[in-house]
Amino acid sequence: MALTKNDRRLRIKNRIRKVVSGTEARPRLAVYRSNKEIYAQLVDDVTGNTISAASSRDKGISAGKATKSEVAKLVGKALAEKALKAGVETISFDRGGYLYHGRVKQLAEGAREAGLKF
Repeated sequence: MALTKNDRRLRIKNRIRKVVSGTEARPRLAVYRSNKEIYAQLVDDVTGNTISAASSRDKGISAGKATKSEVAKLVGKALAEKALKAGVETISFDRGGYLYHGRVKQLAEGAREAGLKF
């Protein structure tokens, strides 16, 4: 029996999460992508706390008629600015089972441009 797209993504996500984890010094940048929006957060997996988060639903990010990829890049920049204020410079990237392509890649590039190191 074939897997659904979502089941396949969840398997890949679990495989990634076995390896990638976040600490206070190097939190995990977790990405969730829905059909319309994109969400990203920095997570300290040791304590289970979210250090900072950004999404395409935040004020100032989705203002205008930008494409979803352009919005994802803005989300990455916004998250990086919040992370730098919180004292985080290096992160580990968790693509959440999505291909490193399109919106996920744009989010990562936006975060890199704003000063985060992967």
